Amino acid sequence: MLVNDPESAPAPPAAAAPQRDADRAARHGRILVVVAILVFAFSLRTAVTSIAPLLTRIADEVGFGATTIGVFGMMPTAMFATAGFLTPALSRRLGLERLTLAAVLVTGVGIAVRAYSSSTAGLLLWSGAALLGMGIGNIVIPPLVKRYFGDRIALMSTAYITFVQLGTAVPAALAVPVADAHGWRVSLAVWALVPAVALPPWIAIALARRRDRAEHGTPSTPRVTGLWRTGRAWGMTFMFGMTSLVTYALFTWLPTIITDAGGSESLGGTVVAVFSALGFFGTLVAPTICARLANPFGFVLFFMTCLIAGLAGIVWAPMHGTWAWVLLLGIGPTTFPMALTLINLRTRSDAESAALSGFAQGAGYLLACTGPLLVGVLHEATHGWTAPAAFLLAAIVALTAGAAVACRPLPVVIRDV
Repeated sequence: MLVNDPESAPAPPAAAAPQRDADRAARHGRILVVVAILVFAFSLRTAVTSIAPLLTRIADEVGFGATTIGVFGMMPTAMFATAGFLTPALSRRLGLERLTLAAVLVTGVGIAVRAYSSSTAGLLLWSGAALLGMGIGNIVIPPLVKRYFGDRIALMSTAYITFVQLGTAVPAALAVPVADAHGWRVSLAVWALVPAVALPPWIAIALARRRDRAEHGTPSTPRVTGLWRTGRAWGMTFMFGMTSLVTYALFTWLPTIITDAGGSESLGGTVVAVFSALGFFGTLVAPTICARLANPFGFVLFFMTCLIAGLAGIVWAPMHGTWAWVLLLGIGPTTFPMALTLINLRTRSDAESAALSGFAQGAGYLLACTGPLLVGVLHEATHGWTAPAAFLLAAIVALTAGAAVACRPLPVVIRDV
């Protein structure tokens, strides 16, 4: 640098100090947002996988049957779908940060209260509240990543989806041991601690956003419309929705498949935990694949091949090569983090990301909520697993067709109003 060049000379100390303070504040602000996003992301599946290995035990004590177990399996996707339809309007009204704060609070209260509900209705009601908060979290985190980390989308997507996967695998692994030691109510209630930890940073972020708006004015948030007329949005919906349908059906029924074949309840819980943990593979590779490849559809075909092979094995030879089938099943849903990453890569602003996230996850989860219930109905009707497997195979075909459209390397064409 030429020191006699007035344009390249260092700024006077009096001018540099405020800029250094501003840069430091910006860094600290981004660190706080990272912590807040990651802790909340950890809680986005805890209410689902903490209860799945315990449903038979809870059913025996509270008093409900296989159909109600299917309803519990259907509830996550049903409430996530509801959140998908509600979140875009709530986001425009409250802002992303305040809406996320509300979602954290509802999630924690729902998890805590449901654990001590004494009736089936109470369990369903408070599970629904927790799942609605989690569903809102599903929708708002991608546009939050785009707003605060538009220069680090692949990295932040990898980070937050990793924490989602942690929050999926850890509760499934601990559910049965904690229930054996302290009872199933404690095993469910302990996961309310995660949103409790997320609450203080989100309060700070919401207050900071409020101050920023007071100082600089509130920018208008465009209303994004016309998604339902966009083939790419529907492709994203089927890619996301069918992945969720298959995944949540497996979360719900893998323990039953194992126990029907002669395995123990503990083995069923371990199978779900390993199936969940294998999602880390997808979390680590999917954002980079999507960011670096113009069209990542070839990888979708590979993941779907794994899913089909694992499904065939776990249905027709569950106690022979069990861990090989679980490995293949765990690799298959890598299309989930792929879809989440593509939501940001195929949009131009955080408003578009929020709209596409709400549409794809709302409509996608609405489709997906039929999965656990229909698998249960087909199993009860046929007293076997062949018909449920055929249904899941049809969902995999629909997933592949949707991904072929969603992976095309052009942005979704939507309108701002």
